[in-house]
Order: sequence, then C-alpha cells, then structure tokens
Amino acid sequence: MTKLRLLGLQLAFGWMNLVLAVPAIYLMFGMPLVMRQHGWSGTEIGLFQLAALPAVFKFLLALPVQRLRLGRGHFVHWLLLLGAVLLALFWLIGRHNLIEQRLPLFALTFAISIAATWADIPLNALAVQWLPRSEQLRAGSIRSAALFVGAIVGGGLMLLVQARWGWQAPFVLMGLGLALGCLPFLALRARAALPALEAADAAQGVLADWAGFFGQPGARQWTWLLLIGFPFIGAAWLYLKPLMLDQGMPLEQVAWTVGVAGGVTGALFSLVGGRLVPLLGTARAIVLYLLAALCALVLLSVTVWAQLGPRWLTGCVLAVAASMGALSALMFGLTMFFTRRQRNASDYGLQSTLFTVTRLAVPVAAGLMLDHLGQLGMLAGLSVGVLCAFAFAWRVRHSVGGRAESLLAAE
Repeated sequence: MTKLRLLGLQLAFGWMNLVLAVPAIYLMFGMPLVMRQHGWSGTEIGLFQLAALPAVFKFLLALPVQRLRLGRGHFVHWLLLLGAVLLALFWLIGRHNLIEQRLPLFALTFAISIAATWADIPLNALAVQWLPRSEQLRAGSIRSAALFVGAIVGGGLMLLVQARWGWQAPFVLMGLGLALGCLPFLALRARAALPALEAADAAQGVLADWAGFFGQPGARQWTWLLLIGFPFIGAAWLYLKPLMLDQGMPLEQVAWTVGVAGGVTGALFSLVGGRLVPLLGTARAIVLYLLAALCALVLLSVTVWAQLGPRWLTGCVLAVAASMGALSALMFGLTMFFTRRQRNASDYGLQSTLFTVTRLAVPVAAGLMLDHLGQLGMLAGLSVGVLCAFAFAWRVRHSVGGRAESLLAAE
C-alpha cells in the first residue's frame, strides 16, 4: 500500500473519530453552561450526564456488528447505516430549541450517544482491518489527537456557533461534517470485505470469542494496564478547571489555558507520542509515558501546595496535557494491536468497555477525595494511582510490548 493511500486512510479515520466525538462533547460537556443559564439545577445537569452510559455497554453493541453481516463489506455498511441514524437524530434535535424541555432533550441526547458509540465500533474495526500493524500506532495517536480537537470544537466553538446563529446551527455543522466523513468509506466499501471465517470460528459463541481475546499472549497483563493506565491522569484533567478557579485564576484565563492551550498541547503530543513509540520500543514507551504522567501530577501537587502562582499552574496544565496526550495515543494503539483481525468488532468493543468503566469510576472517587480531603488530598490520591500503574507497567512491560513487537515482526 502506497504512503499516499495510507495517509488518505489515516485522515479518513481521524476525521470520522472527530465528527463522532464532537456531538457527545457538545451535548454533555458544552451544553451544561447553556443549561445553567436557563435555570437547570445542578442535580438535573448531573443526571443529564447519564446520557454517556451507552459507552459502558459497547461490548454488547459490538456483537451484532461482528456477527450480523450486511452484505459484502459489512463494516462499512454498518458505519453508513449508523451514520444515517445519527444524521436523522441531528435533524430531530435541531428542529426546535429544546433547552427548556428536559425529557425530550435527554432522550435525543441518549439516542445520539448510542448511535455515535455504536458507529465507533465498525469505524475502528475497519482501522484494524485496513491498516498494517505498523500504521496502527499512528492511527491511535491520530484518534487521540482527534479527541483533543473534539474537546475544543464541542466544548467551545460549538457554543459560540449556537450563541451567534441559534440552536440549530451546531447540529447542521455536525451533520455536514459527518456526511463529509462518510464519503470516503462509501467509495472504499468494496475493499471492506473480510475473508470468510472457517466453520469452527464462525460457530464460536460470544463467551468463546471473549475467552479467545484473553488467551492471546500478554492479553491478561494488557487488560489490567488498560484498566489502570489512563483513568488517574484523565481524572486530573477533568478537575483542572475547578482546581484552577479555586486557586484564584480568572474564568476566562482558565478557559484559554485548559480548554485551548491544553487541548492543542494534548493533540500535538498525541501525534508526537505515537511517532516516538517505534523509536523507543513499546515496552520502554509504556513505562516512560506513565512516568511522565506521574511527574506531571507530582509537579501539579507541589505547585498547589506551595501556592506558586498562575505561571506555574499554566506550566502544570501543559505538562498534564502533554503526558495525557502521549499516553492516550499509546493506549489506543495497543488496543488495536490486541484486536484480532477476525474478531475486529468484538475485541475492540470489549476493550473499549473495560477502558470506559474505570475512566468513569475514577473521577467519581476523585470527586469524593476532593470533597473530603481537599485539592491536595485528591491530587495525592491520583498520584498514588499513577504510581501503582507505573509499577505494574514496569512489571508487565515485556509481556505487553512483546505482543506488539511480535505482531509487527510477523507482518
């Protein structure tokens, strides 16, 4: 496959990851600001976040994608079908301003969350199917960068679009972006066919599929690393805005520092981190990226404890964003390495669910620590979590890294 063709595929996957991420970020992280302005209570805004629950059940959503074949190139057909459903939902939610209609807004947001979560499965199954193993780390870094850019677009730019052009405008733009992203896959659907499964493989049940995933060399160690490697630095990022406000930094400065500068830094280091992995080696990259995350959290803790001021806080934000970007790129790339080509959807869905469970649980625990132990207590707890992840990664680095290297060598 030529470099130009690979670049085109990477851009197509990156764009689709972006347009699938923006709606959820806009509705669940950007919209609460508008909700508050229209009198929504804190409890109502908190309950609205339950619309993100479909991500926890991605392993179940993956089963029909893997097993129900929609003709030749069925992953593309699944992606296009779910893209069409998402476009219809954008039209429904954008017809009328629903900010005062809590139940319809939640119902449509929940439906959009299901469709976007579901569409992510055939999209990344196609990435595993189409891209050589040597390109999958780059795909992971591009996906990580797309999520950082999605946070800037969905959590900031779309709010400005709505304020200037009204309720419908963001959904029109998101629909256009999605339709544009589907076009390359429509053109390439002929190459999406999978080789026929052997009869024994095709007859396997769901439990046998999952047992096969865990039976891969290094898969058990990778599963634990997937559960604990990212959530602690991710939780720190989630609480950075309120933490900086509590430290006396003005709201506008917080928005620019975390929302824009931090997002851009995370996106850049996602790309850089993915490129460095082949040079460092997977085993070394795992421990180095977790060490960088630990150092960033310790620096932030010292800055808060010593009251070093806005400049140090800004530097800490960028350090957390950089380490989180590099680490997420590596985690996404390794997720693809541990996704078997003949079980693209089911393996990817299972890993995504495992990742999501702790990514949602750790921020809840961090919030409890913040309420009962204060900022330093929360930061200390998250730092201990990253330290444990680093110690575990040091122990299993050769098992996990060896799997990646063996797949690259076999290609």
